[in-house]
Amino acid sequence: MKKMFFVSALTLCSLSAFSQDAINKAMVDQFRKDKEKSDKDVSDPKNSAKAAFWMERAKLYENIAMSGSEVDSSAAKTALESYKKVVELDLTKKGEPGKSSKEATNILSGGEGTSLFNAFVKQGAEKYQTKNLTGALEMFQLAQTINKKDTTAALYGGIAAQQIDKKDEAKTQFENYIANGGKDPSVFYGLAQLYRADNNFDKSIEILNKGLEKSPGNKDLKSEVVNILLASGKEDQAINELTALSKSDPTNVQNLVNLAILYDNTNTKTLSKIKEIQDKLGSGTSKVDNLKKTIDSEKGKVEVFDGEVKRISALIKKKPTADLKRQLEDVNTKKKESLAAIADTEAKIKEAQESAKGNDNAALEKELADLKAKQATAATESVANYKKVLEIDANNYDALYNLGAVYFNEAVQLKKEVDNMNMTDYQARGKEIEGRVCGRFKKSKPFFEKAIKAKDEAEAKEALENATNIIAQLEGKGITCID
Repeated sequence: MKKMFFVSALTLCSLSAFSQDAINKAMVDQFRKDKEKSDKDVSDPKNSAKAAFWMERAKLYENIAMSGSEVDSSAAKTALESYKKVVELDLTKKGEPGKSSKEATNILSGGEGTSLFNAFVKQGAEKYQTKNLTGALEMFQLAQTINKKDTTAALYGGIAAQQIDKKDEAKTQFENYIANGGKDPSVFYGLAQLYRADNNFDKSIEILNKGLEKSPGNKDLKSEVVNILLASGKEDQAINELTALSKSDPTNVQNLVNLAILYDNTNTKTLSKIKEIQDKLGSGTSKVDNLKKTIDSEKGKVEVFDGEVKRISALIKKKPTADLKRQLEDVNTKKKESLAAIADTEAKIKEAQESAKGNDNAALEKELADLKAKQATAATESVANYKKVLEIDANNYDALYNLGAVYFNEAVQLKKEVDNMNMTDYQARGKEIEGRVCGRFKKSKPFFEKAIKAKDEAEAKEALENATNIIAQLEGKGITCID
């Protein structure tokens, strides 16, 4: 996942709009003297009651702010408070705003030709550059009270808030930036990351989509949509988004690898769901039918044992020998085992019937059919996309290893099928399936071998060794490997 560093946005931003040539020492000294006098006059009741005094003070501090932080790094705040005092005091006899009050109101609202907003942004930038991020944020926030439609202060305010881990304020600032028409893709990306950190995936995707409206071709924003869909468990949507990305940029290897992995993961998860459904169905009719077959088989054995008991008993009457008595005892023991197996299986049938009462078999069968179709598509698409990667980059480790793993895992699934067979099933089709198991392991080997050449990784070496050993075991049993 790409990480954005907003710090650079402010560091690299040109502040030429708010800068001037260096102020000479004489001017700085004059500002200090004027500031000292104004601060002293504030305590004079006559002065502090006059709008003209506050207007003069406001403009002095505004000029100090625009000159740099050498005299007062928060001069813009004093200017703001002073302009508010002008509005408060300059009223006509009718209680209406006077000339100075109207001028101050215009300045406080960021009217054309005024510079208080710029003073706040300049001092905010200076505080940021001296690592006073809390002070910088305050300046940028106050700047926005003057010009609510500006993007500059909102952008820098978001940057400062993010740096001091005020995530909610960073969200507010970046959202103001976007609402006021800001277009920088990194802001949309960063804001989406803030919402993603709170697991608010829907809001995160909403922000990214707004960013894509401003920058339709931005690959970072598009890729992050996919990442967030994955993080929120929406793999099907992620596949759709990544498919669109791959079509628009068909030679982008990483997009193809990611798409193949998505299909691969979908295949694995769907196989797991298929087994769950099959287990549920197995607890119903099909399981009961299999259990009944077991009972029939055991009853057949009991009949054979009964016949043997009669035969051996008749022989004992004619000529009782120790060997015949031992045979009779063995047969009766086996008969008891079969009768016990019948009783146990009957209990399992009853249990399965009870368990299956809540199942909607028709619905389960439909769900199973849908899952099998989805799994088949996912399996096909994963292989197809891994192969597309290898057509572009024949030594791509991820595609080589994962494609080998596809065939390896298919072999493992087939082997489980053989392992779960009874002797009758194995004699009927066991060797044929083992031939396919061998063939799948054999098919995986070249991909693991090439993967190891591309990147010497332990996982590929281990997989290759396992495949080689199992093939040797199967061929040692006389199994012929088949595709």
